[in-house]
Amino acid sequence: LLPFFFFFPRSSAKLVAPLGCLVSRQKHTLPDLPYDYAALEPHINAEIMQLHHSKHHATYVNNLNVAEEKYKEALAKGDVTTQVSLQPALKFNGGGHINHTIFWTNLSPNGGGEPKGELMEAIKRDFGSFANFKEKLTAVSVGVQGSGWGWLGYNKEQGRLQIAACANQDPLQGTTGLIPLLGIDVWEHAYYLQYKNVRPDYLKAIWNVINWENVSSRYAASKK
Repeated sequence: LLPFFFFFPRSSAKLVAPLGCLVSRQKHTLPDLPYDYAALEPHINAEIMQLHHSKHHATYVNNLNVAEEKYKEALAKGDVTTQVSLQPALKFNGGGHINHTIFWTNLSPNGGGEPKGELMEAIKRDFGSFANFKEKLTAVSVGVQGSGWGWLGYNKEQGRLQIAACANQDPLQGTTGLIPLLGIDVWEHAYYLQYKNVRPDYLKAIWNVINWENVSSRYAASKK
């Protein structure tokens, strides 16, 4: 029985081997932020960023390493029952690590505005206008019931951009096949300390720090 496959960025631009290669891999580590915790203020405050990165993301990384170690032991023993029982932990913590590693690079203190070049042309082609795209992704993200993510992804088979929502920490590519370009975290820990229960206010603010250069780079890479 094979484990739930993911790809884990060691940096914003690199991908490493899937979870199946458990024999000689190094442990996953918490990536450094490319900016200070306070850099996204006033849109996302420093307290949220510090807790979100150093506590929540760190917990996913730690729990993923524990789950992988247990899986490796079960694999060596041929213990299929334990392998199966570990799937939810691998999916949840692995997804949390993948999603947040993308999320940090999708944000920038120099972000906001609108994308340029090929990404902007693709947005106009697939959504009619940037304003329409922004409205749709915001609506999908607001509408996530409980915890989850709103995503802009690339459908490689159809050659077009697509908006999707994922529950909890389900990773976009692992659950829908779409290549992740832009993720918006709508777990309460991403905004509650600043925006309380008013998710729409958080979503209105986050557009001011979207790193369109990073999203554009991901789009260019996804088409290769």
